[in-house]
Amino acid sequence: MNGVKTSTVVLLSVIAAITSSLVTGAMMLSAFEHEPAYVASPTSEIVIINETSSQEGIVSAVFDRVQNSVVHITSRTSERDFFMRLVPVEGTGTGVIISSDGYILTNNHVVGGSESLIVALATGEEVSAEIVGVDPNTDLAIIKIDPPRTLTVAKLGDSDKIRPGQMAIAIGNPYRLDNTVTVGVISAVNRTLTVDGSYRIRGVIQTDAAINPGNSGGPLLNSKGEVIGINSAIITTTEGFQGIGFSIPINIAKDVSSELIERGRVVRPWLGITGTDLTADMAESLNLSITKGVILVTIEENGPADKAGLVGSISHLWGEDFVIGDVILEIGGEATDTIDDLIEIKLKYRVGETVEVRYYREGEIKTTEVTLGETPES
Repeated sequence: MNGVKTSTVVLLSVIAAITSSLVTGAMMLSAFEHEPAYVASPTSEIVIINETSSQEGIVSAVFDRVQNSVVHITSRTSERDFFMRLVPVEGTGTGVIISSDGYILTNNHVVGGSESLIVALATGEEVSAEIVGVDPNTDLAIIKIDPPRTLTVAKLGDSDKIRPGQMAIAIGNPYRLDNTVTVGVISAVNRTLTVDGSYRIRGVIQTDAAINPGNSGGPLLNSKGEVIGINSAIITTTEGFQGIGFSIPINIAKDVSSELIERGRVVRPWLGITGTDLTADMAESLNLSITKGVILVTIEENGPADKAGLVGSISHLWGEDFVIGDVILEIGGEATDTIDDLIEIKLKYRVGETVEVRYYREGEIKTTEVTLGETPES
């Protein structure tokens, strides 16, 4: 292999299979921000005491304020071993309390598919939890507990305001080590993270703060103690942290969590198509007068695109009887040079909105209006 290592994006949680009394671990992870120094007041508000104070003071103040808003989540399920026996399996991760009535924000990969959930509060109390809703497309989930006491709710910040170089603080439960705090900086913003091999989350936060298996679902905080992201993944060649972690922006999480709490799932606009990028080489081979756009491969019968009169391709691409379908050029006046562009633009609209679509068909540029539907439940 000439010494070349393959890097992998790893989601962050810890999974353990329990056979007899043997516990083995597998992995997944999280992320952190910077400004002047603060301390926690008796009312849990952070107050500036000295703009030249050390990082130590900032981190300690943030930890004092936020630690009671962070929980340790244990998911339990079962699977069959080599001998087809059912074996209990545990996974662990982190969550953050977002409401006084017991709603907790975490990652889908921490709780999705679990048979039962146990939440350990910072006080050590353990309570059962239930899944309210999950959103695999953003790797976010909401679970709920019946609060045994008054809960400390985390303050949610504004992820649109962060910038590289700011302090990033992560609190979580790596390797089952509760209330672990780590510090770094915002390494970059507006990264794109691919979830489940297809859906792309844009605007993702990159950090170099040390995040490890079990941090998944935990908060990435700024120096004011505000949650700016939910830790979700790392890039690694060793399945351990190597300085590149990713956090789902809290502004995305706010929208997703609101929908999950309201209806148990996220409703997204739907065109009812599958498509592929038109490249310059393809355009030349097909003798087209355009070089960019999204080729419509299939059209869902009675879906929004079908009702608007759009046409998909016949046969598979490069097949002998292939006939190219419509090529979408713009949605709402914005260019759709790639399928990623189309998805990003579509998500700016709401279900039921009507948008103008410009497309290419048989050498002509045409226009139609599409009323966006609701993405069917999978």
